[in-house]
Amino acid sequence: QVQLVESGGGLVQAGGSLRLSCVASGRTFSTYVMGWFRQAPGKEREFVATVNWTGGRTEYADSVKGRFTISRDNAKNTAYLQMNSLKPEDTAVYYCAAQHVAFDIMLVSALQYPYWGQGTQVTVSS
Repeated sequence: QVQLVESGGGLVQAGGSLRLSCVASGRTFSTYVMGWFRQAPGKEREFVATVNWTGGRTEYADSVKGRFTISRDNAKNTAYLQMNSLKPEDTAVYYCAAQHVAFDIMLVSALQYPYWGQGTQVTVSS
């Protein structure tokens, strides 16, 4: 089992940047695929980005491609989401998620992740 704690959210003007962090407990972080999701008020939780266990492969939602970067530091048990050129429509609660895997895959569906953080609010003003 792994516990996830996100941080780094806040209020930023459109065009600005934020970096979210997700620290995981446990000693086997490198065997987990990591994902970031977000949920805006009145909307379903949606996929943002995922990174494989080494950090060498990533995948993004079309809405954030070219603006957001997911990464991980296995030595620090931490995943990151660097968000640049933020837009008001990026406003949401952002969640990190983890799933233990036995081989090199990436996961884009929320249903595939059993472990979730508590979420961090990101608000982008126009």
